[in-house]
Parts: sequence; structure tokens; C-alpha cells
Amino acid sequence: MGGEAAPATPSSEPVLEPERKTLSSSEITAVAHLYRGEVYRSTIWRTRLDTTTNWAVVTLGVALSISFASPDSSPLPLVLVGVLILLFLMLEARRYRYFNVWRARCRWMEKHFYAPMLDDGDLHLEDNWQKTLAQDYLAPTYHVSMMTSVGRRLRSNYLWILLIQSMAFAGKLAVHPTAVVSWDDAMSRADVGPVPGEVLVVAGVLYVGAAASMALWSWRADVQRGRQRGSVKSYSMG
Repeated sequence: MGGEAAPATPSSEPVLEPERKTLSSSEITAVAHLYRGEVYRSTIWRTRLDTTTNWAVVTLGVALSISFASPDSSPLPLVLVGVLILLFLMLEARRYRYFNVWRARCRWMEKHFYAPMLDDGDLHLEDNWQKTLAQDYLAPTYHVSMMTSVGRRLRSNYLWILLIQSMAFAGKLAVHPTAVVSWDDAMSRADVGPVPGEVLVVAGVLYVGAAASMALWSWRADVQRGRQRGSVKSYSMG
């Protein structure tokens, strides 16, 4: 009655640490099957990427055969094949965006599931990597933009295809059917109907230059993205 309250004494009970997150054996098996499924899907879409590249190579080969078939052959097929190559590039870039989803998921599981399990047996679920993967399944989306996809496919295949096309066009003007003797002679060989040869040459230079610029831009963007993630070659989840 009216006395001072007794001071609180510290509790003698030990402080319980939060329970460590683990995966059961059945959950680990489910993740393993999930990984196998993603590898299969990435393999299928990788095959589709190779298909469009093969189309581009075959059409370029046909254009080369037609343009150099006879002394009177026109360089027009080498010009028109550029349109087809552009079409195949856009198709392949679209397919690459799908392929990159499955590839990124596989790489994510390899980096955060298999590698830690093999290294120290700890999946480090406290890092919440599994939530990132779960969100990618709940709300799937592309991991790279169309521009990035186009740039990557240019660097992988199409820039070399365009280089071969350009060299073939230049060779057609320079040495077929005979060696050229002047610049005007070369431009006259490049004429296609009412379109002057100078216009086609300038358009070709701009075409290849734009492709090279996009490839360089995507390479710099990938390097910067990799550095932000701690590794120049790390493109996981995009």
C-alpha cells in the first residue's frame, strides 16, 4: 500500500533464435524435377534459335549463288536478302526472350540451390532466393527487352552474317565479272532499275552500321549489368 514497486528482474529464460528455414526431402525432389523441366524447355527454345539462324545462312547462300551465277547476274539478290535476314533476326530475338526466361530460371537454381548444396550443404534460404524464383512463376515476365535481345543475337550470329553479305556485295561490284577500273564503274554495277548504285551503297553502310551499333550497345549494357551483380559474366534472371 503506497510502497515502491520492486525492480524488475531479468528473465532467466534463454532467448530462442528463429527456427532455421529448411526444405524437406520431398520439396528438394520437387525442385529437382522443376529444374529438369526448365532445362528441357530451354533446350527446346535453343533449338528454335538455331533454326532461324540456319534459315538466314541458307537464304544468304542462295543469294550468293544467284548473284555470282553468270556475268550478267544482278546484285539485287544480295540486297533483298538483307530484308530476309532482318526478318529472321527479329523472329530470333523474339524467341530469345522466351529462351532467356527458361535459361535464367535454370541458372538461378544452379547458383542458389545446387551450388550451395554441393559446397556446404546449406541452401541459405534466409537469403530469400526462393521467393525471387516463386515470384517469377507467379508473375512471369520477360527478363530482357526486345532491344537487348536483338543486340545479343547480333553479337552471337547475325553481325557475322551481315559481314559476309557486305563482303559478297562489295566483291560483286569489284571483281565480277571483271575487275572494276573506276568508282563510277562500280556504282554503275550497283544500279538496280531506277535506283542509283550510290543509294544502295549508302543504305547498306547505314544498315550494317546500325546493326554494329546496337550490338556494341547491348554488349556494354550486359557488362554494366554484370558488374552490378558482382560478375561480368553473371546474367542470371535476365
